[in-house]
Amino acid sequence: MRNQKQLVLTVFMVVLVAFMTACTPQQDPNKIIVSGPFEPINLDPASTGYIFSRMQVLETLVDVGNNGELLPGLATSWLSNDDFTQWTFTLRQNVYFHDGQPMTVEAVYKSLAVALGKPTPFAKNILTNLEIVSPSQIRFTLNQSYRPFPSLMSNYSMAIIAPSSFGTFNRIKNLVATGPYQIVHFEPPHNITTERFEQYWGEPAHIRYAEYITGHRAETRALMVRTGQADIVYNLDPAAVNMLGNESNVTVHSNAIPRTTLIKLNIGNEILSDRSVREALSLAIDRTGIAEGILRVPGVEANQIFGPMMGDWHLHNLPPPATHTQRANQLLNEAGWQKRDDGWRYRDNQRLTLNMITYANRPELIIIATAIQEQWARIGVELNVQMENVSAIPSGHADGSLQTALMARNFANIPNPLGIMLADFTSKAGGEWGPMNWSNPAVFSGVRTLSQQTETEQASVQIANILKQIHQDLPLIPVTFYIQQTATSARVKNFSFDPFERSFRLSAMRLEHGS
Repeated sequence: MRNQKQLVLTVFMVVLVAFMTACTPQQDPNKIIVSGPFEPINLDPASTGYIFSRMQVLETLVDVGNNGELLPGLATSWLSNDDFTQWTFTLRQNVYFHDGQPMTVEAVYKSLAVALGKPTPFAKNILTNLEIVSPSQIRFTLNQSYRPFPSLMSNYSMAIIAPSSFGTFNRIKNLVATGPYQIVHFEPPHNITTERFEQYWGEPAHIRYAEYITGHRAETRALMVRTGQADIVYNLDPAAVNMLGNESNVTVHSNAIPRTTLIKLNIGNEILSDRSVREALSLAIDRTGIAEGILRVPGVEANQIFGPMMGDWHLHNLPPPATHTQRANQLLNEAGWQKRDDGWRYRDNQRLTLNMITYANRPELIIIATAIQEQWARIGVELNVQMENVSAIPSGHADGSLQTALMARNFANIPNPLGIMLADFTSKAGGEWGPMNWSNPAVFSGVRTLSQQTETEQASVQIANILKQIHQDLPLIPVTFYIQQTATSARVKNFSFDPFERSFRLSAMRLEHGS
């Protein structure tokens, strides 16, 4: 049966390749086409700004370099008072919106004021006032010291958009921003077409048009770049990378990024509230097998939440992760979960069964989830895995229905993780992509204190203490650190990858024979 299925799949792939090759349109020398699994659902930066930032439509006051350093964006500089409770940003001059109107301090104020009234990936309760202080300066007043505040202004949700973007009740009716590309066509959730903005304040884009196409499956995206229907494809799974490995007209790029594959846990669940059970589940995971056998990238096994790229937020002295099935079984026995003849564990006639949701945007997640399902079965834990839309995780967090979820958490939405920690690790409510119903007063207090720390050396010690407590309590189970797999066609020149996933950097690229 397996051989028959393999034969059918092989025939299907051969036919699909032939079909896509036959249907390949003549490549436009003035257009670059990008495909990824991301679905642009609307024009609102609060929810879909990440893709418009990557397409270089949106820009923020602060930019981010390859090593996480903060760089001037739409603000040329920023200064604080002595205790870091006031931050004044000086705006770049001679910047124009895509509608031809100048970027004024009043336009920046309105854009930020509306953005701060919507969901953001950082806690907004430290802000007490936003004001215009001069024709070129805007000031934020905080209710506490906060040294890394400028990093919050690099997030896509804080992108500066024109007054003409807003309709009734400040709803987004158009997305008019300042980037080197402007939107000329939008068809959610499948397509964004942009054109070079000739009045851009910086170096103009070399390629006139840039188009984004949603490709839901990794193998489809791989075929697109293989047959010339796309120039750059993101988020390839190991099978797709293997498929493209011998293609002379395609280059595969592997880049480490500050993203971690984690298991989100509902600590309010009767089973998962027991730390011994959480430790047993973690010890039963064969991370090396997942890294080498599934991801085919040795060395990405995760022993903590934050990866090696995260500076002080990565503990370098932790032992490497290891599988300890015997210890996992012992912990479950001590917790009262006994194995029966059917191979499953029971307590008070209740089987130890958990539900896990994951999503297709990251194609490797369902394969990893299936591997974890098998690994947990070895210690008598039944795991039901279900593929959902990515929105199922925040939805399940909000209504309390989520038990476990396998997710790839991007810790680079804000270059300094303290913003994420304040949002997700200071209350039992947790965060949609962070802990759920977990309570640790020492960590909560430590994160709040850290946000007011003005001494760098003391902050490093506090960060280490917080991370040790999180590591010991396991509100989230780390699985692997992340390697981004991207493929580019031979006609793409000057490709570079943004490790913080803020931009596709299309404006700096060129196409062979393009203009």
